[in-house]
Amino acid sequence: MDGARDTGLKNVASTSSLAGMDDFDLSKLLDKPRLNIERQRSFDERSLSELSIGFAARASVENLEAMNSPGGRSYLDTPASSSRNSFDPHPMVAEAWDALRRSLVYFRGHPVGTVAALDHTEEALNYDQVFVRDFVPSAMAFLMNGEPEIVKNFLLKTLHLQGWEKRIDRFKLGEGAMPASFKVLHDPARKTDTLIADFGESAIGRVAPVDSGFWWIILLRAYTKSTGDLSLAETPECQKGMRLILALCLSEGFDTFPTLLCADGCSMIDRRMGVYGYPIEIQALFFMALRCSLMMLKHDAEGKEFIERIVKRLHALSFHMRNYFWLDFQQLNDIYRYKTEEYSHTAVNKFNVIPDSIPDWIFDFMPTRGGYFVGNVSPARMDFRWFALGNCVAILSSLATPEQSMAIMDLIESRWQELIGEMPLKISYPTLESHEWRIVTGCDPKNTRWSYHNGGSWPVLLWLLTAACIKTGRPQIARRAIDLAESRLLKDNWPEYYDGKQGRYIGKQARKFQTWSIAGYLVAKMMLEDPSHLGMISLEEDKQMKPLIKRSTSWTC
Repeated sequence: MDGARDTGLKNVASTSSLAGMDDFDLSKLLDKPRLNIERQRSFDERSLSELSIGFAARASVENLEAMNSPGGRSYLDTPASSSRNSFDPHPMVAEAWDALRRSLVYFRGHPVGTVAALDHTEEALNYDQVFVRDFVPSAMAFLMNGEPEIVKNFLLKTLHLQGWEKRIDRFKLGEGAMPASFKVLHDPARKTDTLIADFGESAIGRVAPVDSGFWWIILLRAYTKSTGDLSLAETPECQKGMRLILALCLSEGFDTFPTLLCADGCSMIDRRMGVYGYPIEIQALFFMALRCSLMMLKHDAEGKEFIERIVKRLHALSFHMRNYFWLDFQQLNDIYRYKTEEYSHTAVNKFNVIPDSIPDWIFDFMPTRGGYFVGNVSPARMDFRWFALGNCVAILSSLATPEQSMAIMDLIESRWQELIGEMPLKISYPTLESHEWRIVTGCDPKNTRWSYHNGGSWPVLLWLLTAACIKTGRPQIARRAIDLAESRLLKDNWPEYYDGKQGRYIGKQARKFQTWSIAGYLVAKMMLEDPSHLGMISLEEDKQMKPLIKRSTSWTC
C-alpha cells in the first residue's frame, strides 16, 4: 500500500443523477417497462421539495444559510463542496482528507479501498485490511468529491471475490456471500499483487458477515446515483452478483417471519451482544438492499423472477417491522398490559412477550413524544435496546414512515445526554452489566459496560445521523453533533470509539486513525453543506407499502 500516491483523479463536484429512480409503485412495478432515467439532475425532485418544506418548518435562518453552497475554489485539496459553503472550512477537513488518502490500498497500481486503521502504535491484526462495511463511508466521501473510480474499482474487486469458493473448516458457505474484508499482498521481488479474502474463517468468533452483501448493493446504487453511470450496474457480472446475494436472503424455509434470521456477530456489532435472531440493523439494511435492487435489476427473465419475490417480501417486511418492532409511549403501555398465552389469529400479544420481562430502564427512557425501532423481536423476547445504525437506516430507506422518522428524531433530541453525550453516537443503549453482561457477552473483556459495542460511542455513526437529520428536516441536530465531534476527534487522533456513559474517554482498546471515523466526519460535513448528496443514500417512501398502524399512534400527535 502506498498511501502517499496521488490517485490522479480530479477533485470535482459530484453530480448525482438517476432522478426519479426512487419513485416507483410496487404494485405496478412488475408490469412497468425499464425506467427512463434522466441523468442531469443531482437528486430526486420530490425529495428536495419535501426537504425544503421540512427545513422551512424546523430550521432557523442561520441553519438554512449554512446549507447553501455557492461556487468557490477548493481549500487545500479538500472537496469543492467544503469550499462552496457560506463559511470557512473547518481546519479538520483538510487534515481528514490527508488522513483518508493515506489509508488508500492499491492493487496493481489502482486504488481499491481503504484500510480499517493506520495506527502504527498497535499490532495490525486485521485493521490493515479493507472491510466492506468500513469502506462505505470512505466510498461516500470519494463519490461526493467527484472521485468515483476508487468506488468502481472496489465494487468490481469485491464482486470478483464473491465468486470464490468459500469454506470455513469443512463447511461451504452460500455462493452469494460477500467477504467481510480483503487484503492486498505486495511482492516487490516478483512485482506481483495478490488478494486474500476473509469470509469469516479468520474473524473473531468465526461468523460470516450478513451485512457485507447488503452494503455492496447499497453502495452500487449510490455509485449509480452519483455518477449517472448505468453501465456498471447493468453488466452481467453485477446483475449476477445482486441475484446471488438476493438468493441467499430470499430463500424460503421454516421461518414464519419476513425478517432475516441471523447469528450474533454478523454485522457492525461483530461480537456476541445478544443480537441473534432478528437484529434491527440487519432488517433495516435488508429492506434497503431490496429496494436498491429493485431499481437496478434488469427486467429480463432472471431479473423479473427476483423482482416478483422482492416486491412480495418488501410488503411483508414493511408491515412486520412497522407494526411489531416499533415502540413509543402508547405501545409500551400496551405491552405493559399484555395478556399472555393467547392462541389463534385474534391474539394481540402475537409473540407471547411476558410483561414482567420489560426492563425497568425503558419506563424512564421513553418520552411521551418520540419512539424508535427496538433491537429485536422473536418468540417470548423483545430486546428493548436502542441501536443507532438500524434506526438511522430505517429512516434513510423509508422503512420508517415519515411519522416514525420524526419520532426517532424527537427521541434523539429528548434523550440527547443518553444517546449523544459528549461524543456522537451511542451504538447501543443502555449497557449490559454484571450478571447480564457475563451471560450475554460471554464475559467479553472488550465489551465491558459503556465500551465498544456495549454502549460505546462511535464517531463513524455521525454520517448516518447527519443523513437522517437532513432527510427529516432537522439539520440543527446534525450541526450540534458535528460541533461535538470537532471539539475532540482531531485532537484525539481519530479514535475508533469512545468509552463511558457520556462518551468522554477514548476507548480502552480503540485504534487511532480509524479510517471510518475520518470518513464519517467528512461525509457528515459535505452532506450538511450540500444536502443534494443525500440522494445517494436516501430512498423516498413508497405509498403502496404503508400499512395501517392501529396500535401505536402517539407519534402522530
